[in-house]
Amino acid sequence: MSDYTHVSVEHSYQGRIATVTMRRPEVHNAFNAQLISDLKAAFTTLSSDTRLHGVILSGEGKSFSAGADLNVMQAAVHFTQEQNLEDTLQLSDLFDTINQFPCPVIGRINGTAMGGGCGLVAVCDIVVAAESARFAFSEVKLGIAPAVISPYVVRKIGETHARVLFVTGQRFSAAYAREIGLAHIVTPLEELDAAVENVVNELLSSSPQAMRACKALALNVGHVDHDTARRYTAETIATLRVSEEGQEGLKAFLEKRKPSWTQ
Repeated sequence: MSDYTHVSVEHSYQGRIATVTMRRPEVHNAFNAQLISDLKAAFTTLSSDTRLHGVILSGEGKSFSAGADLNVMQAAVHFTQEQNLEDTLQLSDLFDTINQFPCPVIGRINGTAMGGGCGLVAVCDIVVAAESARFAFSEVKLGIAPAVISPYVVRKIGETHARVLFVTGQRFSAAYAREIGLAHIVTPLEELDAAVENVVNELLSSSPQAMRACKALALNVGHVDHDTARRYTAETIATLRVSEEGQEGLKAFLEKRKPSWTQ
């Protein structure tokens, strides 16, 4: 467990998996300054742990995250534009920290994800959602926009889906979230943990350093020019081939045994 105010961090599988849980169930894990700070601090601390094969992100209680806290939004009414800018930049830094996290982040979507909560879903690499979960980019209903989360959401679901979901703010199902690419696995709530465990087992069988390289490829290679991609991808595979884990993986395959990182 951790000493954060609104977040807990637990380790399992001999320290190879971390679980970050938002703990404001009384307000559906809505964001306030402390939760934003705790989440950013937790992921920043975990980012230096090279033992990790993955991190699970979830919410305590019936909801994943309802987005912005109503009390915080009421206070923001009286902020100057400069104060609102500073406030939202803190939130932007949180999404960037999770999006750029070096190893895979599994979103365990146990319930409703609204507004900024959908932003958290968008920055997860693998999203496992309960069938009963509901989603919405609901900001437009409050006279605002999903601006801070939009870079991550548009990259995840594409412009065509963002154009309709941003302007309508309509709620949609976990099945629809999977259809548009926001979620990857949808399962009955009672089977959610088993589905997450299946994903974890896949990650535990993969080389931790190779997974980091694979995530970096997925994030970056589609956004660079041909010459940069050519050099970057060649250097990536060359480095991995001569790495300790690359050598171990090849030897394990040839010797018909499991590689050392699975033990």
